[in-house]
Amino acid sequence: MMDRIMKVLPQDVVIYIFLKLPVKFLLRFKCTCKTFCNIINSSTFIHLHIHCSNDELIIFKHSIKQEDDDLFKNILSFLSSEENCFDFKAVSPDFDVPEVTTTSACTFVQVIGPCNGLIAITDSFATILFNPTTRHYRSIPACPFGIPKRYRRSSSGIGFGYDSIQNDYKFIRISEVYEDYMDKDMKVDIFDLSTDYWRELNGQQVPLVFWTSCSEILYNNPCHWFASTDDTIILCFEMNTEEFYHLELPESCHWYDGKSDGLIIVNNCLSYIRYPDPLSDRPA
Repeated sequence: MMDRIMKVLPQDVVIYIFLKLPVKFLLRFKCTCKTFCNIINSSTFIHLHIHCSNDELIIFKHSIKQEDDDLFKNILSFLSSEENCFDFKAVSPDFDVPEVTTTSACTFVQVIGPCNGLIAITDSFATILFNPTTRHYRSIPACPFGIPKRYRRSSSGIGFGYDSIQNDYKFIRISEVYEDYMDKDMKVDIFDLSTDYWRELNGQQVPLVFWTSCSEILYNNPCHWFASTDDTIILCFEMNTEEFYHLELPESCHWYDGKSDGLIIVNNCLSYIRYPDPLSDRPA
């Protein structure tokens, strides 16, 4: 039946129709015939469908303490609402994030993205790549590179994005490698999703990256973090060229008033915000 439809309708007409459909219907069409499955699975169609979609979701992350131990499991809820309406409704079942558990506040578990409809969840040790539409997820293997004896490593920046030249998704990890009371060296590792391997990125000077909640964000193509030279800057990493550059902050941002700094997207612009630290005024 479906093959006969393909003989009647040109493929570009079928693609045009599919671009108008939500993903849940496309998943059904994938099961009807091999031709439809190949169209829907193609990287070209996926790219077109993402850019034709106007759907926006609010991702709400919360942690629940498990009864049998001191660990917190992390839950993602996907909500939506009508325009100018604060009545949020769940659009899909909650996602119980596997492998990412913590013994401390949930602020240390970060949601990175979205990037072409995909999000990453990480606690700097375990990382999960998740497709909220299909509910499929993939565990990213731990970085295999070691450090010299007596040295320590601390992850200070995690990024996730898409390389449009190589047609590949990448994770970047920026780490501090240091010995007690000694200067810190910055180390950069990159994971290519297509090869399922980590590799080291050498030959670039990277300033000290420091983590705060809401400080890691993907905008256009580059990943962005707060970093420190003589002043606080926004460090950027271009996925296509694998090069770092930085943005200067206004002079008014170079003073500390006890509040937290963050990066967000407002009206399709990268924006800097300062807000009260949610952990600083907790009752004793």
